[in-house]
Amino acid sequence: MAKSARARFAVCIDNSGYPASLERHKIYRVLIDRDAAQEGDLRVVDESGEDYLYEASRFILVDFPASTVRMLNRSFAQAATNAR
Repeated sequence: MAKSARARFAVCIDNSGYPASLERHKIYRVLIDRDAAQEGDLRVVDESGEDYLYEASRFILVDFPASTVRMLNRSFAQAATNAR
């Protein structure tokens, strides 16, 4: 499941049990956590703005072009700043 060291993103396909934390079809930032991956989990920055472990089967990892990753990273950083 390990892709590259750059920021990764995933689309939620199953939010059952976590409707306040995850939205179906939304793009989430995935933080690299090799121990979690070995257990079948992903460390995801969810709707709370904090990172939590979720079952990897709830997501589809997506590999965007570098330019898209830069734009997404700026967008996520701006959202985090605005939330403070």
